[in-house]
Order: sequence, then structure tokens, then C-alpha cells
Amino acid sequence: MTLFAATRAPRHILVGPGQRKALSHYAAKIGSRALICTDERMGQDPALRDMVDGLTSAGVEVRVYDRTLPEVPMSSIQEALEIGRAFGPDTVIGLGGGSCLDQAKVTALLLTHGGKPSDYYGEFKAPGPVIPVIALPTTAGTGSEVTPVAVVADPEKTLKVGIATPEIIPQIAICDPELTLTCPPGLTAASGSDAMTHAVEAFMAAPRDATSDITYSHVFLGKNAFSDMYALQAIGHIARSLEKAVKQGSDVEARESMMWASMLAGLAFGTAGTAAAHALQYPVGALTHTAHGLGVACLLPYVMEYNSPKCIRELVQIADAMGLPKDGQGDEARAFAAIDAIEDLFARVGIPRTIKELGLAEDQLDWAADQAMGAARLVKNNPRQLDAAAMGHILRAAQDGTRPELRKLPA
Repeated sequence: MTLFAATRAPRHILVGPGQRKALSHYAAKIGSRALICTDERMGQDPALRDMVDGLTSAGVEVRVYDRTLPEVPMSSIQEALEIGRAFGPDTVIGLGGGSCLDQAKVTALLLTHGGKPSDYYGEFKAPGPVIPVIALPTTAGTGSEVTPVAVVADPEKTLKVGIATPEIIPQIAICDPELTLTCPPGLTAASGSDAMTHAVEAFMAAPRDATSDITYSHVFLGKNAFSDMYALQAIGHIARSLEKAVKQGSDVEARESMMWASMLAGLAFGTAGTAAAHALQYPVGALTHTAHGLGVACLLPYVMEYNSPKCIRELVQIADAMGLPKDGQGDEARAFAAIDAIEDLFARVGIPRTIKELGLAEDQLDWAADQAMGAARLVKNNPRQLDAAAMGHILRAAQDGTRPELRKLPA
């Protein structure tokens, strides 16, 4: 084996209860004018008022944009830009779930370089550094606080679109699990299952030839030594803590474990990338208007099953990370036990077992399969070759709940 490792990360990552109180120190080190991007719920939260007071006491003037909408529509981006251009911030702070963090990233990008979001769709489109971003997640799921990706909803396109460039990685990530204590059970389940999907897809991603230009030619590099380390630890924490965080939301230890895991999963897929479950969720989510986390988690066991002929070793390692019993089982039995365990965990926290339950109609499957192939950076990351027919097989199995059939497909 030839060692290859690469990671992209914020300059500072803080994880732990109460760490949000460090925000004012780091913001004051950067500048004196901060624009906060958050949503209506957090806009009314006492935690935000405390942060604003702390920033003001540290000499940082603050403006708050608290109308970020889910999936980051163009209206949210435009409103935040208008406030930002009038205010002239030297720091953009994202506070909230993944949409708020992505809103902050895109706002910083456009305040720095101008233009419109579509100018930056795809990879490496930012011409240079952006206004520093500080990210404080209030859900344990997207890992956006440490990733080079922001996803937006473009009304001119059917599917959500990604902006992927290392320039938008937040400079500082502050992961305070106390900010997740009020996260409702359904959102906790969807976001935590999203984090598990990030970790699993990053760990099962196809490895690439480690050419000397790989890190500046591709945003997603495939599995590597760093991403594997992050992903396996994230998988173990989520396996132990997700159900408890959903059903006992005041359990600080479970919330700590989930926030740690979400951040690690973000570090894992921020370099390795995700694959077929994410590619398929884009059209499934567009057609069913369901949350991203629900879609990727529903699809993940089917994608794992499809990829299993190429990934028995990785699936056994996932079983080990989840603490599944060995009981004298061979590798293949343990591999499929790992898929079963993830599907069962998701079911216990309310993730649908089929995309039919998400609302996808039979006559939409072919269109969804074709559209999923458009996510080229995700398709090429999948460990087993994908084409529209293979996407269709996965979707049909996910529609009917016939997961074991996927392992029988010709390699």
C-alpha cells in the first residue's frame, strides 16, 4: 500500500460545551465589523443575543441577517448581500444548520469577488481568498463548518447546485454542542443520519491515483489516510449516540458525541467526497420536496449494497467501528451485517426505509436516475462503476425495499 493523505480544514476548530463564548475573541482578532447569517428561529434565541453582546463588548460592530431559508434560495442570498454591501463587514459569521453556514460561505464569496452564485458553480471557481468566515453549527449533521462546499437552490435549475472550492472553508469552526440541545427530534435524526452518510460514503469512496496535482485539480480526492481516520471515528460515535440524541435530546454527552462526529464526518468528506447516495438524493429531493438528510439516509443502505462487491474490506471495518459482534462470522457476513445495522439504526430514529415513503412515484424513477448522473464529481467518486442503468437499479430497489437484489447485479 502507498500512503496518501490530504486534508483541508479551518485554521482553528473548537469543539466542546461553552466554546461559543470564544466567538468574540476570534472575531475581534479578524476585524471590527461582523455580519451574522442565521435563520428566524436562531434570530429569536437568547444564545444569539449573548453572542452579539459579547461581540459588541469586544469592539466588533454587528449586523444580523436572520431570514436564511432552508436550501439557501436566491432570495436569501440576495437579501444578505444587500445588507452586507451596505454594512461592509470584514467577517461573516454563520450560525445555524447547514443552510445558515452555506449562506455565510456564499455571502462571503460574493461580497469579496462579486458576481452571482452561478458564476461559481462547480469546482475551483473562486479566484482567491474570501472574507473570513466563522461557522457555529446548531445541528450535528452537515459538517459545513469544516467543508469546502456550499449548496444552493437555483430557480433556473431543477436540482440543487454546489459551489466547491477550498477558498470558502470557514477560517474558524466553533462546535458547541450546547447549541444543539434545543434541536427537535426529527431534525436531530435527519441531520445525524446525514452525518453518518457523509462518513460512510467518504470511507467507501473510490481511491484515486495520488498524482502530484491531485489536490489542486480535484476538490474531492477519494478516500485517503486522513479521511479514513476521520470517517471511522465518526461512524463509531454516531452508532453509539444518534438514537440517544434523538430520543433524549437533553443528554449532553450524546449531543457532544454527535457534534464531534458531524465535524469529523465533514473533515472526511471535505477531502474524500461523497458518492451515489448524494447524487441520487438531488433528484429525489427535488421531486419529493423532502429534507436532504432523510433522502441520503434512506438511500445509503441500497448504495452500500450495490457497492458491496467492491468494498467488503471497508464494510468489515465499518462493522468494527460500530462495535458489531464477530461471532465467528466471515468477512462477507460481517459486511452485510454492517449494512443491516445502519439501516436498522436509521429506522429506529424515523428514517423511511424506502423512497416510496418519501413520496417518489414509480414513473419518476427513470428521470431521477438520468439526473443523478449529472453530479459528475459524485459519480466518479463511487467505488463501483455507475451509469444510468445502475442508478435505475438502485432506485428501483429503494422504491420496493428489495435491497439484497443489488448485490446480485453483474459486476
